[in-house]
Amino acid sequence: MKLVLAALLCALGAALVSAAPPPPPAPFVDAMRGAVPIPDEAKPPLLGNPDNKDLRRTRAYSMQPPTIPHKTDGYQIDLNANRCLFCHSRARAEEAQAIPIGVTHYMDRDGNVRADVSPRRYFCEQCHVVQMELKPLVANTFEDVDTVMQREAAKAQATKK
Repeated sequence: MKLVLAALLCALGAALVSAAPPPPPAPFVDAMRGAVPIPDEAKPPLLGNPDNKDLRRTRAYSMQPPTIPHKTDGYQIDLNANRCLFCHSRARAEEAQAIPIGVTHYMDRDGNVRADVSPRRYFCEQCHVVQMELKPLVANTFEDVDTVMQREAAKAQATKK
């Protein structure tokens, strides 16, 4: 009887030890946030000065929205007004010497062409950003398709010789 009782106590003790909660994991650190753990608020980087050269940059990939080559500080873009359309609407683009907004901005989600800008394309800075010369936050080895194709063509030429 004592032997059975001792065995039961040992089994109960082993079960209690194994049921103990595991130690808390180390806080997760994200490369973009630096050493600030996820639950904590990261201090945002200082805003840079936007370029105001009015020079269009080439796009890094085919469907990339063009960047804005001028300052937009103080532009009103809300339900009542869109300062971007003052220059970039089809009616005013030639007079303002601005690039008119694309035809796709006049299409609704069903592909129907509207007379005015589609509501889903009305808030320009959802997709388009002001150009700035900034140091990248993370390393980037992206190459556009033209660069890759030129390199492959050069390799093919070198193997033919």
